[in-house]
Amino acid sequence: MSGNEGLLSSNSEHRFYQGLAATFVANCLQATNFLSDRFLRRAYYASAKIDELYRNSMNSAFSAQEAFLVTGAPHASAYYPRDFAWFYPDVLDPQTIIDSEDATRRIRLLEKSVRLMLGAVRSGIITTTLIPVKRNRYIGANYFALPSDTLLGIQGGLEQIIRADFRPSPYADMATAAQTGRALLAEYREDLKRSLLDLAGSLEPYDGYGIRTLLCDVRAPRSAATDTRAERLRFVTNASVYATFQQSIRLGIVHQNELEEILGRSLSQYKGELLQLFGRDGYIKHSLDCNADSPAFSIALDFVNVQHGFWDFSNDAERALFSATADLILAEPRFRIPDTFHFFVSADNPRKKLIHRIATPSYQGRSAWPTFNVEFADRMLEYDEFSGGERYRPYAREILRHIHHATETHGGYQELLSENGLQYRTWAYRGAIAHSWFPRFLTVWSRAYGVPLIDWTQQPADKVVA
Repeated sequence: MSGNEGLLSSNSEHRFYQGLAATFVANCLQATNFLSDRFLRRAYYASAKIDELYRNSMNSAFSAQEAFLVTGAPHASAYYPRDFAWFYPDVLDPQTIIDSEDATRRIRLLEKSVRLMLGAVRSGIITTTLIPVKRNRYIGANYFALPSDTLLGIQGGLEQIIRADFRPSPYADMATAAQTGRALLAEYREDLKRSLLDLAGSLEPYDGYGIRTLLCDVRAPRSAATDTRAERLRFVTNASVYATFQQSIRLGIVHQNELEEILGRSLSQYKGELLQLFGRDGYIKHSLDCNADSPAFSIALDFVNVQHGFWDFSNDAERALFSATADLILAEPRFRIPDTFHFFVSADNPRKKLIHRIATPSYQGRSAWPTFNVEFADRMLEYDEFSGGERYRPYAREILRHIHHATETHGGYQELLSENGLQYRTWAYRGAIAHSWFPRFLTVWSRAYGVPLIDWTQQPADKVVA
């Protein structure tokens, strides 16, 4: 196999590949997997109560037979490092764990996944996707552009292991996991630091609208969780880079002054410039290239970013921008499935490449992703906490309640819903039940309602808290 072969990880037999030939092989493997899933996968689960669906999901996502933490069909054949920031941040939340066996399986798979991703970093492979080609051999490929949030996800997975014992838990394995996480950080700190400084050095100057700053996607699109939108100058990609820097400082991987020396400005100034640039019209625009007449058509739901990410609501100006953007989404009927609180990624479809038009229409536009809705709810709850009010909690609860209903109706936690509120399907894509995204929903539910949706410690497995 040609391409630039990565170095062997120091503590494993993993070997990584990248390059044109390797990417071609990866694309063939992924296409085969998706088409096989489309035509051969068994029927979806029958509708059931949330606790039964959750137990089934956890048994699937954290199966002892899995080699790494998987999202769910059809994505189970590859690693998506960004997912550890966007979709997996509460895998080790004790409230979401069913029993000690579930805890042990989660810890094992999270550790194995993070070890492999750190090995890829050491080999210089920082891509959106890692595709297994045979035992301990992986290809790093990008869909559809260089990533902006891969390091964010890798650090997110590592941080979750390190902080496994921060929350009260009946599971003794959590303390051991935290020790393992700290050992991994010590072993791979220099590799992560090198990659972070490279990321900081790759940002390019941007001068527009009277604002000078640095962006990650001045010349070409960069990939984030909504990676098929194929646009430059996006808020979410640059917010992800800022969040990556803050996370690396929090973990002690790099000193703040080292980053600021490369950036040529303080991190607070860098964030302020991003807010000024993308919020120059009083709300957060999805992209600087967006020239829509209506504000609602200039916004994408992924502006909420990830947990402990861009938004910290530390000042009035930041809270005002978030509030104005949230209010536009809440007030615009074209932003949601009618008669529901399922919000679309955007009010219209974005620009797409040919493959998106043929295989997955509306995948990143007029489709509702429960996971982005969960983050929208969580950011609104954070806003209320910092502002000292209850302005958005009712909306957050409605979002979560409707996701609860959709999960029971469709027989599993959906990756996304169609414009009509049904399971998302096209001729080439049968949709996905996102098993491992389910815990995040339970964590935010507890935050919104003050009680767990499913209390595994206090009641039988088939009883649900109303």
